[in-house]
Amino acid sequence: MSYFLKKILVSRLLPAYKSALAGTYVQSKEWRLFMNEILYIVIPCYKEQEVLHETASRLKVKMEALITAGKISSDSRVMFVNDGSTDNTWPIICELHEKDSLFLGVNLSRNRGHQNALLAGLMTAKDRADMVISMDADLQDDIDAVDAMVDKYYEGCDIVYGVRSSRKKDTFFKRFTAEGFYRVMNSLGAQTVFNHADYRLMSKRALEGLAQFKEVNLFLRGIVPMIGYKSDVVTYERGERFAGESKYPLKKMLAFAMEGITSLSTKPIRFITLLGFGVFLISLLLLIYFIVRWAVGATVLGWASVICSVWAIGGLILLSVGVVGEYVGKIYLETKARPRFIIQEILDDTSHS
Repeated sequence: MSYFLKKILVSRLLPAYKSALAGTYVQSKEWRLFMNEILYIVIPCYKEQEVLHETASRLKVKMEALITAGKISSDSRVMFVNDGSTDNTWPIICELHEKDSLFLGVNLSRNRGHQNALLAGLMTAKDRADMVISMDADLQDDIDAVDAMVDKYYEGCDIVYGVRSSRKKDTFFKRFTAEGFYRVMNSLGAQTVFNHADYRLMSKRALEGLAQFKEVNLFLRGIVPMIGYKSDVVTYERGERFAGESKYPLKKMLAFAMEGITSLSTKPIRFITLLGFGVFLISLLLLIYFIVRWAVGATVLGWASVICSVWAIGGLILLSVGVVGEYVGKIYLETKARPRFIIQEILDDTSHS
């Protein structure tokens, strides 16, 4: 039975079936025909040796529960993507793969950053799975939300976004800056999902759509909504990191925000144009003001106002050149068309001993 025919049948039958049985699922072979599609969970890893064993243990329990419930196929897998880690992350992934074929590994040739590592995993899983869920290695994103995501998939959604229900556990500074970032992104025209990071489910069709986006400057939170198709949201409560350290300090968060803004919107350049026009108008008004004062014999103000004006306009010019330079740099990288990632090694079912 074809992928699209199964999706249509499931989207029609599942709601009525769930209603009739109060949310429980039939374990018959006939119903599993529609519900045993392959799920891959893709997890980018960078220096995650402290959390990998616990992460693998929790995900194994979750995957086995979903397989037992008949929601996913026994061919479903967890794929760890090593983003050029310099610690024991890759040896641990190899160890997990040797012990259990549930775990697969992708080893990048060098560190390429979280977004590129995530994309490498998604593109590797695209031809192997019917649906793919991406999440972070620290499992701060609630893995129990996976059940609801899979349900949404069977109801006909191609993309399901994991959205935080609240940010009560964040510090005031992090909550203020994060929510401000989403508002700024949306005001600049980017179609981001509020309080959504990279915890999402994507169908094979959505991944094929994502593969058509060839830009080097990746910001998946803004690109995925541009794919289209039917989507929905699953809310969850984000937990604390149980081991290791966050890989996103303030410096990286600011760089990530700048990457997102300049990758998805040209409004900053338009703002510079309007700012330049505004400064020009102000300068004309000041010129008229000084001519009038000179005509009536009043003393023209001294050097203080001149110096302030020079510094202010000079600062605006440097800021404007910096923003324009950011866009020019991105154009340079895009025209080079360099590979976004290079895969050194893949541990899959064929390499399992």
